[in-house]
Amino acid sequence: MFDALSDRLGSTFDRLRGRGALREQDVRDAMREVRVALLEADVALPVARSFIDRVTEKAVGESVLKSVTPGQQVVKIVNDELIEMLGGEGHEDINLEAKPPVVVMMVGLQGSGKTTTTAKLARYLREKHGKKAMMASLDVNRPAAQEQLAVLGTQIDVATLPIVDGQQPIDIARRAMGAAKLQNYDVLMLDTAGRLHVDEALMAEMKAVASVSDPTEVLLVVDSLTGQDAVNVAQNFAGEVPLTGVVLTRMDGDARGGAALSMRAVTGKPIKFAGTGEKLDAIEPFRPRSVADRILGMGDVVSLVEKAASTIKEEEAEQLAKRMAKGKFDLNDLRMQLRQMQNMGGLGALAGMMPGMKKAKAAMADSGVDDGYLNRLDAIIGSMTAKERANPALMNAKRKKRVAAGSGTSVQDVNKLMKMHQEMARAMKQIKKMGGLKGLAAMFGGGGAGGAGGMGGGGMPSLPGMGAPGGDGNIPPDLANLLNKKK
Repeated sequence: MFDALSDRLGSTFDRLRGRGALREQDVRDAMREVRVALLEADVALPVARSFIDRVTEKAVGESVLKSVTPGQQVVKIVNDELIEMLGGEGHEDINLEAKPPVVVMMVGLQGSGKTTTTAKLARYLREKHGKKAMMASLDVNRPAAQEQLAVLGTQIDVATLPIVDGQQPIDIARRAMGAAKLQNYDVLMLDTAGRLHVDEALMAEMKAVASVSDPTEVLLVVDSLTGQDAVNVAQNFAGEVPLTGVVLTRMDGDARGGAALSMRAVTGKPIKFAGTGEKLDAIEPFRPRSVADRILGMGDVVSLVEKAASTIKEEEAEQLAKRMAKGKFDLNDLRMQLRQMQNMGGLGALAGMMPGMKKAKAAMADSGVDDGYLNRLDAIIGSMTAKERANPALMNAKRKKRVAAGSGTSVQDVNKLMKMHQEMARAMKQIKKMGGLKGLAAMFGGGGAGGAGGMGGGGMPSLPGMGAPGGDGNIPPDLANLLNKKK
């Protein structure tokens, strides 16, 4: 996500940071490069021009150019303006402050991922807000569209309105409203029909459905990979129907990011969610600060912690935390941590969220450390006996040969795994000497083991090609706040 733009901006700002003093011309030259980078990322020209003007005006001020760290000050100004361009601080969630059933109307062109996004949001409302949702498909044009939503509803255990052949969208909307009220649903999700392009018939249908259902939310689903076309579609819809927000799909495949960066400025509507994959749980609240931080290579610690909290099993975390407190850490524990990393999206996803890890991510790729590497490590541990996993000291040369043959790897790979385990076991003993997790939390300014335990008890293993994350010993304020809430 945003890889091309992030790389281009990173190299520009590295040059700025490397200079002890800055002249106004240095800043203007850097801003010219940033402008080109934004346009190459498919950001709308008026948006890019306005952004550069605002940043330049603030960055060439005397307080910046004559400060102790002028390069860093310029980066901060760019970061602040990116956040503003993306929608400001905080995340605008779905508005549920209305008399149930709250109607959420999904609109967009055909092929944008509207039906799948409807299911993802229904699941999100149940998992994050505890809301009971019903989904209804109003798409009578696309073959099997109604059946597709019914199948998705079964997969995520969310009710769908029964299909009645021959009914028109307005009639389906009325029937859905009646069923949702009768059965006491909190939210009604209306998946409307799409077209290959915006036309009068589509807009007339959207307006008619809106008049019947009186939606609290009208969310436009657009494919971020279409770049400027996505922005144009959003403008067309915003002029015809009362949009309340935007959902960007396929954000995980969008290396440029032009749609995300232009959408708020062009439409005036907040981006509320981002689809990040094909799975039905692959949707994230869109947080402007997190996105801006990731673009500038500062990581996304809040999303990292939330992903950890949602994927790491609490009992496993507590079990590992207790073993850590005793200074114990065997290969079963290492395997648990490796699997947690895979469940959180693998090395690439994690490196993208960790502050300062962009260069480490590139180093990992160069040294062949990728998500397949985690699978190989898991295979090595799986080829050991239960006694060997519980007591790694048993692993002599003969046993290593057997394990390498059984896992389809080399003895060198087995040795790397054993070294990784030794380093982590040593770290566990150090934690015990510092008073266990409570002592470790105190070092970070935390208030106990609850937060650390909730993150899987001690973080993630340091893999070859990766330094230990968070090496400066400072927890960012967003992370500290989130950990405190979890206690």
